[in-house]
Amino acid sequence: MKIQLYVLRTVGTRVLGAALILFSILQILDLLEVTTDILDRGLGTAGVLYYAALRSPRLIEQVAPIATLAGGLFAFSQLARESAIIAMRATGISAYRIVAMALPVAFLVMALDFTCAQVIAPRTDPVLADWWQATTPVADRKVPGPRSFRAGDDLVIAAGASADGRTLNAVKIYRRDKTGRLIERIEAPSAAYARDKGWTLVKPVIVRFNGEHVDVTPAASMIWPSPLHRQDVQALFADSPVPTAATARRALLNGGGDRPSTFYETRLLAAFAGPVVSLVMLLLSAPVALANFRSGQGAVLLTGGLAAGLIFLVVNGMLSALGEGGSLSPILAVWGGPVIFAALAIYALVVLEG
Repeated sequence: MKIQLYVLRTVGTRVLGAALILFSILQILDLLEVTTDILDRGLGTAGVLYYAALRSPRLIEQVAPIATLAGGLFAFSQLARESAIIAMRATGISAYRIVAMALPVAFLVMALDFTCAQVIAPRTDPVLADWWQATTPVADRKVPGPRSFRAGDDLVIAAGASADGRTLNAVKIYRRDKTGRLIERIEAPSAAYARDKGWTLVKPVIVRFNGEHVDVTPAASMIWPSPLHRQDVQALFADSPVPTAATARRALLNGGGDRPSTFYETRLLAAFAGPVVSLVMLLLSAPVALANFRSGQGAVLLTGGLAAGLIFLVVNGMLSALGEGGSLSPILAVWGGPVIFAALAIYALVVLEG
């Protein structure tokens, strides 16, 4: 038990230290771009701190994999230099068990990564966007262009939406038959969302096409039966939308979406595969524990582990892009990189152990 706590403490403190350093660097670089604008708006130091707090979940999500790799490399190299690995192996503890002792650190990072990406950030991003828009001088505000998207079987164009996603402006809804011919168009100045009633179109004008005959019917209001949710609207009208597992799943279930289905399938799988990247990073750093630093092998394995981790991030990003574009199966695009690099890390560990 003492040995496991020693390994856990060594790996955990190094990962935490690497995470704090990388997080601080990203936070400073991010603030350098916006601090002047925040101060010019008269928001002061409180505005800077408020912005930093709302941006933190996304930064933690970015830092987690690299921090695990860097912390693992530092921790295992220290254990090797101090001959702690040799002492543990002399007592009959295998390298595989030593790595297993450090796995709880990776699992903790995975849980934190998933929580920030799928629970906290989806709530802080709209708040940050709304606050930034509200504090922007009127002369500098950019009017967002209309958005076109799919909601169930309907094709929709909306000029804008409220920050909470409960109101759509200048809505146009196009409906087609099974052959793809346009059979109905509905135009309304606005649409309001209520959780118990769904969407209500205000003063809609319904245009029905029946061959060469066109029927125009105005109405005071109209219920729009649509699977579109207010969270879907927030995601669709965000400046830099990052689909979560929930929004990707809703898009696949005929919720609001403006991308092909392969994009949302890849994003849905990536929501659960993303945290696994930290586990792979720890495995890539593990072979350093078996290095002989007196012969120069340690420097080679340190460099190789760092290079493997960076290459893994690049390859994983490329595969995900191919999956989102439909050029590669979403399952292969999301899980191909982690499986291949985890297998390579385990193979290296087996060779060194043998």
